[in-house]
Amino acid sequence: MSKTAIGFVGLGLMGKPMARRFLAAGYPLAVSSRSRPPVDEIAAEGARACDSPAEVAAHSEVVFTMLPDAPNLKDVVYTENGLFDAMKPDSVLVDCTSNDPAFSAEVADALTEKGVGMLDAPVSGAPEGAEQGTLAIMAGGPKDVFARCKPLLDVLGAKVVHVGEPAGSGCIAKLANQILVAVTFLGVGEALVFGAKAGLDPAALVDVMGAGLARCGGLEVKAPKILSGDFSPGGKITSHVKDLRYALEQAREREVALPGASLVAQIFNSLVANGEGELDHIAIVKVLERMAGVEARALS
Repeated sequence: MSKTAIGFVGLGLMGKPMARRFLAAGYPLAVSSRSRPPVDEIAAEGARACDSPAEVAAHSEVVFTMLPDAPNLKDVVYTENGLFDAMKPDSVLVDCTSNDPAFSAEVADALTEKGVGMLDAPVSGAPEGAEQGTLAIMAGGPKDVFARCKPLLDVLGAKVVHVGEPAGSGCIAKLANQILVAVTFLGVGEALVFGAKAGLDPAALVDVMGAGLARCGGLEVKAPKILSGDFSPGGKITSHVKDLRYALEQAREREVALPGASLVAQIFNSLVANGEGELDHIAIVKVLERMAGVEARALS
């Protein structure tokens, strides 16, 4: 039986390794992106290079999008040569963007009216998880559409969960994820700066804290970046600022207090104002280091 024809729009830090996963699994793949070099790179590995999202849709049964934000998805879907007019009835859009839940629901409603299914399925796990196929994927949308796309999502993720049927449910789950990540990163940074100021080796702290109740993904994945001073981005501060903005908007609508997320959002804003918005989001530690007058780097 022939495999599902896949389209992929958005070949950035996350999108490119995700698209490669489909090629490695033997799926026919059509790709487009805002810039041409990653399209040509993936095409050289066996994908069909397309000049527009509409062309991708013409060659696809299921189209994945991985974009920076809601305005980017709006362009990809609604502008001339976009997905909306080109997607065929019974095809599916799987949007993996960390998106505004309200806009995601708007797109889903519009596509449903023309017989096109949609899942909002943001991911967590950084580029490394995208490369290894170990992403956590939180999908929202109709159960039948999820069941149809689950084998495709399994190509990308080690944990694929249907979090709710209402459109935008996946986006809400991703915002919850980003709230926890933000507050965790603040805690990791505070602990390491506190220890460093007292003269301890932050590497020793990471080693011992990682064996007890304080163990977390922030220590396992991000603490090595702090210890070495490498703040090249996996997840960018600017992206996390966007996610927390959406989270705080949703929280205000639902009368939910998010004091920790509100604090971290302001710290992230200070990093953006200082020209550091393109750094990895664990660079929140740099603000704490400047406040304490110490750097939390490994001593040996």
